[in-house]
Amino acid sequence: MAVILITGSDGQLGNELKLSSKNYSGYEFVFTDIDTLDVTDREALNETIKRTEPDWIINCVAYNFVDKAETDQENAFRINSVAPGNIAEAIKGTDCKLIHVSTDYVFDGSSAFPYNENSVTNPQSAYGRSKLEGEKNALRHPYTMIIRTAWLYSSFGNNFLKTILRLSSEKESLPVVFDQTGTPTYAADLADAILTIISKVIRNQSVFTAGIYHFSNEGVCSWYDFATEIVNEKGSKCRIIPILSKDFHSVAKRPAYSVLDKSKIKETYGLEIPHWREGLQRCMKLL
Repeated sequence: MAVILITGSDGQLGNELKLSSKNYSGYEFVFTDIDTLDVTDREALNETIKRTEPDWIINCVAYNFVDKAETDQENAFRINSVAPGNIAEAIKGTDCKLIHVSTDYVFDGSSAFPYNENSVTNPQSAYGRSKLEGEKNALRHPYTMIIRTAWLYSSFGNNFLKTILRLSSEKESLPVVFDQTGTPTYAADLADAILTIISKVIRNQSVFTAGIYHFSNEGVCSWYDFATEIVNEKGSKCRIIPILSKDFHSVAKRPAYSVLDKSKIKETYGLEIPHWREGLQRCMKLL
């Protein structure tokens, strides 16, 4: 029986993996979070891996406070960079496969075309730099798959969707930037994709191919478009007002364009990815 260890299981993606795992019998899932496993603690990590002997590790641990990371770089790098390196080191010399989740923020946003896995990285924030360093550290293990995703949201945790739902019920209008373009990703769709890949490899329907991959929902929109769709789905009368990024004062610089090319993951593992509007509709039904 394959043992699948999930770190950071109380976050958005981790919680969605818990739900999705119920559709997969015959595997042993081990869910951990900071209260049961601190992946920045090498000794604790080594002990857990020695005890559970995982065949797969899905690392969902992340420091996601993009603005705060600018002044809290030590913690951002400890969690986003050092921890993946700890995991890679702990499974060194084993056949354990590591799936590590990264971000579109490793790019500078200056492209006019969707970023593929070979596109030049140039993070513009401390958060982005910490995640890029984490990718490099995770890839020290030869059986590592990096999945870069974007604009993640879920019915769990705090995210853009929940913020817009809350504020639109409190205010008559909301300013939202329209000059940042990407793709919202429903964490449940990413969780399903990850477990589909693992299941296909275990059942010899796909060959595990290490390296970097991109995953988001299909389609493209701005944060303004996303917010507009949210209030329309909710039936709210709140008016979404488009503004420029320069008029929305944030500490960290965000990529103006971070659409991800998902051809590689779709072709390698035969995935069909839903459109972002479809994912949003399913998530909002839960909320």
